[in-house]
Amino acid sequence: MGKVVSKMGRAINRFNVENRAHRVLERDKPTAAPKFDSNIQDLKRALELDPMLVEKLNKKDSHLDDRLKNVYVTSEDRYIDYDLKRPQSDDRTLPLDRKIVEDFEYGFKEPVRVTPGRCTLRQAMKFITDHQGDPNLWTPKKIAADYKIKEEVVEKIVSHFMSFQIYIPDINSKDNILIQAKTKLIDENKEKQKEKDKDKEQT
Repeated sequence: MGKVVSKMGRAINRFNVENRAHRVLERDKPTAAPKFDSNIQDLKRALELDPMLVEKLNKKDSHLDDRLKNVYVTSEDRYIDYDLKRPQSDDRTLPLDRKIVEDFEYGFKEPVRVTPGRCTLRQAMKFITDHQGDPNLWTPKKIAADYKIKEEVVEKIVSHFMSFQIYIPDINSKDNILIQAKTKLIDENKEKQKEKDKDKEQT
């Protein structure tokens, strides 16, 4: 059904298409697109300055045509072949150091000189770890004095950041837990058996 409708619509659109095209072409000028208010205001200002502006634009200016004929564009670009300029000799020295460039410890090169009020990532990790290990010795005041950082900044760093701690579980801990659980069950069973024996003796 959809195919039939599409065929019918196509036939209707193409009906008498040549005559309709000729009618459009025979018109004097096509209808212009609507203009914005700002464009209309600019056109009014231009007409106030020069009322003959529209006629000048529609009229061919022979003087401008003559000047346009004297305009030429010349290019002075040159193709530079850099391979020809390089010395083509087999005596060129090869690099002596062929080692692979090692990555930096923290992923980037650390600065040699640190401005006061700032610290490197290595320094930050150092005083954070020191504070975690001994907070009474490495207080924010002491860290701020050693690294020349504001005490408020150090307090925020120490309170919000901490270094990772590696926890290695004991291999024998699982066996110890099982042994403790077994002994506890054995003791409970012994106590229950004793209570049963007492009840039998009393009866």
